[in-house]
Amino acid sequence: MKKIILTCAIVLFGLSNAQIKTGTVYVSGQVSYSKEENKNINTTINDFKIIPTVGVFVAKNLAVGTGVGFTNKKEEDSEVYSGGSFTTFVDYAGEKKAVVVAPFVRKYWTLSDNLYIFGQLEIPMEFGKINQDALVTYVDEMYGYIDHQTLSVETKYTSIGVTVKPGLDYFLNKNWSIEATIGEFGYKNFKYKEEDAKALNNYNFGLNLSSISFGVKYVFAK
Repeated sequence: MKKIILTCAIVLFGLSNAQIKTGTVYVSGQVSYSKEENKNINTTINDFKIIPTVGVFVAKNLAVGTGVGFTNKKEEDSEVYSGGSFTTFVDYAGEKKAVVVAPFVRKYWTLSDNLYIFGQLEIPMEFGKINQDALVTYVDEMYGYIDHQTLSVETKYTSIGVTVKPGLDYFLNKNWSIEATIGEFGYKNFKYKEEDAKALNNYNFGLNLSSISFGVKYVFAK
């Protein structure tokens, strides 16, 4: 037992011994775009996100910072419903867009001269709105009747969460590094800005090791 305790103490001391200097500033961020098409159900989804991030080391191996950016997700869908001589065509378009603010604190431990592990506590916040528009066309082929109806709904929302992310950071040189975040777990609260709207709470305490994201960071090394 004493050997195990001594070994753990040596490892922890070794991890916390190497240091990133106080006052060091770095920039990174997220940029992503995806497009999904399903011609079987006539659905198209476009998803775009850009969140630049700035961090500063306020103590040795301890950084704080924030990400500020924008997300936009669009969905288009067409459906046809038939019954006898009556046919209904529905063309739907939805858009979800938000401003994102994500302050964080990150702690580093050194594995080698160039390789670090870190733990990041983040408070992601979204302030956005959802627009939904639908054009409904009614056709009665028997009587030659056609009618159009347009429906539009706009709903504002806020989302606030707390997440913990473990990761690895490998320095290619003193200015550039590649980092990998391995999953995340935490809590998110989502609420529409409507009277009597109830909050939606999402708890994620399982660490998904198959969910890995990569990024590039530039460090203004002193």
